[in-house]
Amino acid sequence: MSIAAAFMVPHPPMIVPEIGRGREEEIRETIDAYEAVAGEIAALRPETIILSSPHATTYSNYFHISPGYSARGNFAEFGAPKVSFDMQYDVSLRERICMLAEEADFPAGTEGERKKALDHGTMVPLWFICRRYTDFKLIRLGLSGLSPAEHYQLGEMIRQAVEESGRRVVYVASGDLSHKLQDYGPYGYAPEGPEYDKRIMDVAGRAAFDEMLRFDEDFCDRAAECGHRSFLIMAGALDGTAVKAKTYSHQDVTGVGYGICSFYPEGPDPERQFRKAYLSEMEQKVMEMDQRSDPYVKLARRSLESYILHGKTVELPEDLPPEMYTQKAGAFVSIHKEGQLRGCIGTILPTEDSVALEIIQNAISASVRDPRFSPIRPDELPLLEIHVDVLGEPEDIDSEEELDVKRYGVIVQKGGRRGLLLPDLPGVDTVEEQIDIAKRKAGIGPEEKVRLQRFEVVRHL
Repeated sequence: MSIAAAFMVPHPPMIVPEIGRGREEEIRETIDAYEAVAGEIAALRPETIILSSPHATTYSNYFHISPGYSARGNFAEFGAPKVSFDMQYDVSLRERICMLAEEADFPAGTEGERKKALDHGTMVPLWFICRRYTDFKLIRLGLSGLSPAEHYQLGEMIRQAVEESGRRVVYVASGDLSHKLQDYGPYGYAPEGPEYDKRIMDVAGRAAFDEMLRFDEDFCDRAAECGHRSFLIMAGALDGTAVKAKTYSHQDVTGVGYGICSFYPEGPDPERQFRKAYLSEMEQKVMEMDQRSDPYVKLARRSLESYILHGKTVELPEDLPPEMYTQKAGAFVSIHKEGQLRGCIGTILPTEDSVALEIIQNAISASVRDPRFSPIRPDELPLLEIHVDVLGEPEDIDSEEELDVKRYGVIVQKGGRRGLLLPDLPGVDTVEEQIDIAKRKAGIGPEEKVRLQRFEVVRHL
């Protein structure tokens, strides 16, 4: 049996009367929609509810699935400790999901529990559901910093596990929309906020999950959205299926977007295998970029592919431009996958006898030694976009006024701590932001005085 239905819901704690104490009436439209959804779930009588929450345990490179046999939680954090939940987990279905992930060498499982108590992103949907229906077990998922396609892929594994189990399952994707819809909201206003809400509600209303995969990451960050990755897992659980979508409500009166939609499967539809089509499109894009790339980027790709596939450092080629053998310079190799950073390692000053050797070593380090990311897997290689920045000589400057985020990179130094940020990066629009990020990378406090240097780069694409 496949997923019986899926629902996209928000999780504002104030919607619970014991927390809102009357303020919940501000979002009465959302409450009424939630009640309708809870009634539909009760009518479906699922044996298991799978729920993804942005506030469950989250890692940058791993999907956490809550372990154990049960979990409890309450709203004490929001002043309502008596509103509590004691949920039983569906252990056998969870184990099947984890087994499928292990067989595919996919980064998901029950390791590393950090939040044993139920989070509010889980409990708000449960508050509505459990008032109507309680005869179900739960599986709780966290999100990750991995790519949109990998969130969707987890949903596909969930669907396979559900079909193999024969369970009657409902999927609940918990997540608010933008947090930047109004000046008076908790996070202020950004023009991307209303645009995100408009787009995601349109996409959800049409069940156009292929478009959901294509939201720009920088756009989503500027909108301060909460639930996009949760919705992507849900979408993956409905892959290859015709879907009847319904929009119940959308509100933005608190400065945060709350949207509620339902998705009912209506039988197989091979035309809706969206991740497969999306990856094919991405691979074609990378292939075309490779064909246009210069020798610096080609060398970086050759280096990381040799190391990842064969564990060997590539020999220095004999067909490079002469300056790559004679020039010495620091160089950064940046790797992106589906628009997201996947690794970036470099050297400020030269450490090798030529920039070519510098690139070979830094490409390996960026692909397998960046501490922020797990090592790149062989199956990821066709999706990787690679940039090489060759650094000019750093020069001391006296003030921030001598910086330009588009032209110059910055180096900040305080004692033995040093941080660097390259120029012309997406989402870094001011010198203040550039310096602040470089300080954070070095572990330097925002108010600490630092020595400043600037440098120019030659960017190779």
